[in-house]
Amino acid sequence: MVKGVSRRVVVVQPDAHGLFEQAIFLVRDYTVPRGDVVREACRIANGYAAGRSARYKRRFAFWQIACAFAAGCVLASAAWSVIWLLA
Repeated sequence: MVKGVSRRVVVVQPDAHGLFEQAIFLVRDYTVPRGDVVREACRIANGYAAGRSARYKRRFAFWQIACAFAAGCVLASAAWSVIWLLA
C-alpha cells in the first residue's frame, strides 16, 4: 500500500491484441511534455507487441534444447570412445 505518493503514469493499450491488454509506464522526468511521453510509450508498447510472439519463442526454445541434447550425445560418445580406445 502506497500513501502520499503522486506518480505520473501513462497507460497504453497497444494496437496488436493478444499479447497483453495494457502497458503501464511510470514517468520519471516530469519536465518532458505530455505528448512526447505518450508517443514514446506507444512506440515502445507497439514495438514490443510486434516483435514478440509466444509461439515463436517456444519453437526457438525447442530447437535450442534439441541441438544442445544432440551435441551432448555426440560429445559423450566421443569421450567414451577415447576412454575405450585408451584402456
